Amino acid sequence: MSFIDSPIGRCEKVREMVLFDETQQECAYEHGCPPGRDCPLEGCFARVSGMSDAHAEALAGEKIRG
Repeated sequence: MSFIDSPIGRCEKVREMVLFDETQQECAYEHGCPPGRDCPLEGCFARVSGMSDAHAEALAGEKIRG
């Protein structure tokens, strides 16, 4: 049995499940989307690959204070 703790969703353009803990550009590359394709999941992806937006903002705040 395996567990995926990353947020996922179905992309109707490629008819596959995609991970939202990556950037939209990484997803497009991984699933072979051509440049300029309108992404039906725009706004669902992480701004920084591998972490949630909340975690990325917390790290950015630490760097500013640190």
